[in-house]
This record gives sequence, structure tokens and C-alpha cells, in this order.
Amino acid sequence: MFEVIFLGTSASSPSAYRGLAAHMVLHRQYRFLIDCGEGTQRQILKSGLGFKKLDRILLTHAHLDHILGLGGLVSTLARWEELDAIEIYGGASTLRRVRDLLFRVVLIGPRPETEIKLIPVEDGDVLLEDGKFKLTAFAVEHRGAGCFGYVFEEKARRPFLDDKANALGVPFGPERGRLVQGETIILEDGTQITPDMVLGEEIAGTKYVHIGDLGRTDGLEKYCADATALTVEATYLAEDTEMARQFGHMTAVDSAEFAHRTNTETLILTHISRRNSGRDIRKEAQAIFPNTFVARDFDHYQITRDGVRRMNLMDRE
Repeated sequence: MFEVIFLGTSASSPSAYRGLAAHMVLHRQYRFLIDCGEGTQRQILKSGLGFKKLDRILLTHAHLDHILGLGGLVSTLARWEELDAIEIYGGASTLRRVRDLLFRVVLIGPRPETEIKLIPVEDGDVLLEDGKFKLTAFAVEHRGAGCFGYVFEEKARRPFLDDKANALGVPFGPERGRLVQGETIILEDGTQITPDMVLGEEIAGTKYVHIGDLGRTDGLEKYCADATALTVEATYLAEDTEMARQFGHMTAVDSAEFAHRTNTETLILTHISRRNSGRDIRKEAQAIFPNTFVARDFDHYQITRDGVRRMNLMDRE
């Protein structure tokens, strides 16, 4: 399961109801912040998530509405939280701007003990992987170089079939764990048990894809295909298609059509222009892709293979 909390959902500048881009992704012991617009640390506090173990920040691109909050947040994390290191991932051009912000403006004078790691990413880089989960970065086209989206994916698994194992006399204990790991075991009576004898058909894991600002979707299908949930921008309505193309953004129709092409199960739209209402964005998108949400600040999505559930941390209509 992945949990996604939208801390800021506005495009370019904040509104009375929407802060600038920032999103928290939770999975097991991991916490990731995607983008860090102005005011993010206050949104984190207001949401109740807090700063504990927040040591990985993924940046989609270098525009200020996605990174300007890093100054205050990193200062707080480095000086007040017990973190050995803070890892900030992004394209090379994004990290150059972040380096200037942090080391020429914010963290001047005595440096905090927390190490600030700026980690450049390239298309297809696997940023984190364990036995159950993989995080991959992929290049997208917006305005300028070094723009990225991120795939959070649980690995496929084969369920252990207790009834078959019991019938074969497989004892409870490490033998079953070895079978789950793909090993063949030998029982005390000499019977050989292979994993195929006690494991079911492979079940695909939950897949969450997050894209920041986006101008074109060419070539992205291989990363976004069959997503359980896809978050992508919908800055404009269809009537402003020419403006969207000019500034390298998507309309609600563009994003809905992309979700349909990639066999996405649930579409979540964000980065909403102040000139548009969430209601109008949702109406346009749902005409093409019915299973669409328009994210609000403090929306909390639980994403599982069984579907997507939305709540709001502020209990606000």
C-alpha cells in the first residue's frame, strides 16, 4: 500500500485554498517528500505528519514554485531533527539551483551536523530498491532540462498456499520461508518440495506514478502503463489548450486521455491554476476518464490493489 498526502496543489502561485507543490508519499518505513514549494514546512505541520524520519526529497524540476520551500524546510530538518543525512534527488540543473539556495543563502556560517546530499538522477535510475519495493525516476518534458517523474512500485509476489504446504507435510518454520524465497527444500523423509508446488500465481504489486509539470507525454507509456494510480498536472482547461502548449503544461483533457492510453486505474489531478475551479477540471477529465479525482490540499489517498480511497486530513468539504 502507498499513502499519498497532497500538501500543496496550486500551479505557479498559491491561492487562498491551495498551497504550492508538495506531496508526501508513505510506504512501510519509508517517507518521501515530492517537491517543496514555498510554505511546505507549515503544511507538513498543519497536516499532522511532522518531520520525523523525513530524509528523502524528490524534486520534479527546478521551477521556484516546486523548490523554494527547501530553504526553510532543510534548515529546520538539519538543525532540529536527529537526521544523519538528508537526501535530495533531482536533475542536474535542478540541483545546481538547490545548491545555490542552500549553501549560498540558507546554510551559511557553521554547518549543521546533518549531511546534505544532492543526488543527481537520470532517466531510468533506480533510486531505492529492497526485496518488496522499487523507486524509479524517469525523464519528462516540461520547460528546460532535468524534469522527472517517479514510479513507486511494489514488486510482484506469489502467495504462499498453506493448504498445499500442509498437504505436502511442509513444517511451519524456516522451510516455508525458504520456499517463499524461491529455494527447493528436502523434507526429513527425503521428499523434495519445489516453490512451484506451494506458491500461487504471481500477483502484480501496487504501482503509483507521480509526475510534476508536464508538456508532452511521448514515450512515457513504458513507465506509466497499468498504474494503480497516476498523479499528473491539469493546469488548464481545454479552452486554454494553446496557452498550455505555450507554457509546457497539460489540460484536464490531455491528462485524462493519457490515463486512458496507459490503462491507469485511478487518475489524480493536481497543479490547478488559480483561474480554474477543481469542479470544472474534474468535469472535463471525467468525461473521458471517469475514475478521476482532483486533489485538494490535505487530501490523503490510500492506494492498494483493491482500489483508491480518498480522505481529507482537515475534514473539509
